[in-house]
Amino acid sequence: MSNLKNFYINGQWVAPEAAQDFDVINPSNEEVCATISLGGQADTNAAVAAARAAFDDWAFTPKAEKLALLRKLLEVYNARSEEMARAISLEMGAPLKMARAQQVGAGSWHLEGFIDAFEAFEFETPYTDTEMTLREPIGVCALITPWNWPMNQIVLKVVPAVAAGCTVVLKPSEIAPLSGVLFSEFMDEAGFPAGVYNMVNGDGPGVGSQLSAHPDVDMVSFTGSSRAGKLISKSAADTLKRVSLELGGKGANIIFADARAEAVTDGVRHCFGNTGQSCNAPTRMFVERPRYDEAVAQAKAAAEATKVAPASEDGRHIGPLVSQMQFDKVRGLIETGINEGATLLAGGAGRPDGLNRGYYARPTVFTDVTPEMTIYKEEIFGPVLCLMPFDNEDDVIAMANDTPYGLTNYVQTEDTEKRRRVARRLRSGMVETNGTGFAKGSPFGGYKQSGNGREGGVFGIEEFLEVKAVSGWK
Repeated sequence: MSNLKNFYINGQWVAPEAAQDFDVINPSNEEVCATISLGGQADTNAAVAAARAAFDDWAFTPKAEKLALLRKLLEVYNARSEEMARAISLEMGAPLKMARAQQVGAGSWHLEGFIDAFEAFEFETPYTDTEMTLREPIGVCALITPWNWPMNQIVLKVVPAVAAGCTVVLKPSEIAPLSGVLFSEFMDEAGFPAGVYNMVNGDGPGVGSQLSAHPDVDMVSFTGSSRAGKLISKSAADTLKRVSLELGGKGANIIFADARAEAVTDGVRHCFGNTGQSCNAPTRMFVERPRYDEAVAQAKAAAEATKVAPASEDGRHIGPLVSQMQFDKVRGLIETGINEGATLLAGGAGRPDGLNRGYYARPTVFTDVTPEMTIYKEEIFGPVLCLMPFDNEDDVIAMANDTPYGLTNYVQTEDTEKRRRVARRLRSGMVETNGTGFAKGSPFGGYKQSGNGREGGVFGIEEFLEVKAVSGWK
């Protein structure tokens, strides 16, 4: 990958105005695997200026031309998927098999969903016989993406924004930037006009803050922590730009006594997937009292059966956490759980046996967790599950909703009416029931401090549009 120290601005790979080398660490062995350059204000200004200059032409480019470019992008993405899988595995520790199927697969899946939605999307709809409602691109958009699901989030932002007619500046995570550089190569190879898509590497206090406050940026779409989302909102307030946020979560997995036999084991695996580094992970498992003792045994067995290994190793396992900072945070919260009186059922604060180098965490399950404990309230973002009993429907709904977050909750029961009733009462943007995944193009987003936007399909395209009413159309 020859462009690691360059930025993609106005259809060209360009060197930064002032080099700021930044080492990318392979979390599997703590060694430097690449070096990028972080941008500064001059680089941010250049990218925003390129996007601004390209906006008028791109906004009025016919839908058929945009659609053809998106199809070409999908073709390039699929042809170079192995490069992307290896980049993601190297930079953030996703096991290679998982990187191919899920990390890279998420990007192509969402891209296909946007193409389907865009084909049917109407930008002009009659409101009355003489009035027309127009949907128009908001303008220049800053897209700030995280390290945990790189292609999932880059595709969920870039593709609907450019489909809507916006021009964009992407700032990928500096912790996992290789996939963002590679995606920029894909956009270039697909043939998007100069200035429509731009990419500048940088950190949050640097390029991220510069984009959030920039007077020529019309919208910021951010995925990351709730803490950072609040800072971005404050930074953007002076220019009253639109801010779309996809933030953290503390999902509840409610398992009623009549749930399918594999519900607990599947819930543990889901929690530990991507080494627990998913905002929609079901990290609080509530099990109805008659089934609780059985669930404790099942959760312990599932945790102890979860293999931890380097990302490069073949097979079904979880890899390392992404960084030293994340490793220290997860280890500290596990220790806090023990110190505050939770019972450690499996795992613990140390590295798994035989893994003395790399940011590896032990798959951990706590019982006897109470609502005042830190591990009950805070998003841990590691392979850590809290397991708790409940006695009735009202109690578990109150416990599930007892969180500042509201991204994804989960319900397991064979009683259809109960499943629907509980889903309606849960305060979250998504409720997954009985292990049934969501359809392509369904809305992804949360309530409360989990954010305020929606991504995916037609909902994702609408996020980047303004609505205009025009009277006397006929």
